[in-house]
Amino acid sequence: MSILTGSANAVKYTLFGFNLIFLITGIILIAVGAGVGAVYTGYELFLAGKFFSIPTFLIVIGAFIIIITFFGCWGALKENYCLVLSFSIMLAIIFILELSAGISGYVLRNDAASLIKTSLQSSLKDYNSFNQNPTTALWDDVQRDFHCCGVTDYTDWKTPFENGSLPISCCTIPVGAAGTFSCFNNFTSEIERHPYGCLDGFSSYIASHAVSLGAAGVVIAVLQFFGVIFACYVAREIKIRNGITGFI
Repeated sequence: MSILTGSANAVKYTLFGFNLIFLITGIILIAVGAGVGAVYTGYELFLAGKFFSIPTFLIVIGAFIIIITFFGCWGALKENYCLVLSFSIMLAIIFILELSAGISGYVLRNDAASLIKTSLQSSLKDYNSFNQNPTTALWDDVQRDFHCCGVTDYTDWKTPFENGSLPISCCTIPVGAAGTFSCFNNFTSEIERHPYGCLDGFSSYIASHAVSLGAAGVVIAVLQFFGVIFACYVAREIKIRNGITGFI
């Protein structure tokens, strides 16, 4: 028989409903973290380690949320003070961690351009047309995907290509072209040579995914803040009605 009545009983079932929502948010965090992590993995040679730490952090938090929803659901239904109190404490910890992850995502967005610029500039020397190493392949992919050339513009390739040539991925191969095609920095047509560097487009793409990490962390943290309040209220009501003293 329920020992809670009136508003406390209503809040108890509201807490149970919130737990089902928390279960969904845990799955969402895992999906967002895994999705962004997969996107970053394709460009891992150009990204610093911190780009992968936040997605991994969100996946761990999501898994932890799924586990602790047991305490909330079972504690609310059984009106068990220890379980509800444990749930509220763990949820408060999750709230802090998620808020930290969300803020880190927004900070990462602001730092993305400078971090990526450093990586791109240092990797130029590793581009090798005769030895298809991972850096060469990734540079070609980025320049084709983002229709760009070099870091800030095509002149960045002057050091590795002293004869004025450019990677073919810097140019748009004309439709119907046959035989050998070359890309040079003296091309005057922007249709032939990509006019812009890769930094702006590539860093914006990476930063936009960092924003999704930040938004997921902050929004779900706000939702869980109300869950902490509900859990503390239910725990308090159970404690009073059971005549429990202290924390246990």
